Amino acid sequence: MALKLLSFLSSSLLLLFVCSLPSPALSREIQSVKPKHKPFGFLQNLVGCQKGDTVEGLRQLKQYLHRFGYLQSYSPSLEGTSRDDNFDRLLESAIRTYQLNYNLNVTGKLDARTVEQMIKPRCGVPDIINGTTSMNSGKAHHSRPASVHGVMHYTVHQGRLKWGKTQLTYAFLNSGDSLRSITADAFRKWWAVTEFSFQEIQNPESSDIKIGFYAGDHGDGSPFDGPRGILAHAFYPTVGQFHLDKEESWSTHPNMNEFDLESVAVHEIGHLLGLDHSSVAEAIMYASIPPGVVKRELQQDDIDGIRDLYDL
Repeated sequence: MALKLLSFLSSSLLLLFVCSLPSPALSREIQSVKPKHKPFGFLQNLVGCQKGDTVEGLRQLKQYLHRFGYLQSYSPSLEGTSRDDNFDRLLESAIRTYQLNYNLNVTGKLDARTVEQMIKPRCGVPDIINGTTSMNSGKAHHSRPASVHGVMHYTVHQGRLKWGKTQLTYAFLNSGDSLRSITADAFRKWWAVTEFSFQEIQNPESSDIKIGFYAGDHGDGSPFDGPRGILAHAFYPTVGQFHLDKEESWSTHPNMNEFDLESVAVHEIGHLLGLDHSSVAEAIMYASIPPGVVKRELQQDDIDGIRDLYDL
């Protein structure tokens, strides 16, 4: 009887151990620690702020909006002055533009729904570049005849930057073994709806696209900010740089504390090919994605955007 009980306990402990293993994840070199902070968490202390208020922390909000293109005139050199914590007319205007781009109630006030959207982990590519955008707030929406597709919300870079060839190569700067199959699947999503083909090569110096994991300031002018902030960024044609934050918790089958690597990769490849962010929440090119969400399939908005850019 004791032997049977011991056998049962051993089996139970083994089952408990197996069930407690993390979801299928990536190699140890790019797995990250659990989040210790949220880079955008300061925004939660600003709910309810509006024009005329002076509140400590508004300077960080201005930095946030400057980073994503909404406050072009903001100068970081003003940090530390009382002016930085004033909710002025320019900040109100920037918030109204943000709310319009993300289909929120356009009030110019930092209401709870606006903050809820702002604190979501997101892509590091700005929504507005050099003062122009093709999201909701932009004036130049590209569209096909209404009888075919109706009004379009997809976005292409205002300079319509694109590749002059259709056969592109890519290489890994680090963590190639962990990324190989995932990246190949992500590229295939765009391959299926365009004339592009993508081939992995071993030498990054001769590749069109270079992919790697980095942490913090990694020399490209767009530093990462740790877990739950900027997840990744990519540069428009024909720069071909695609970087992911190695401090995030990445997985191929994410739980509610992990991010789906392929979902983010499909999004960033859209930037590599020339697409901007979309105001359509279901689209791959929407800027934010919560942990635990798997979003790997191109939507019609994404397909229309890339085909319009390359006249397909």
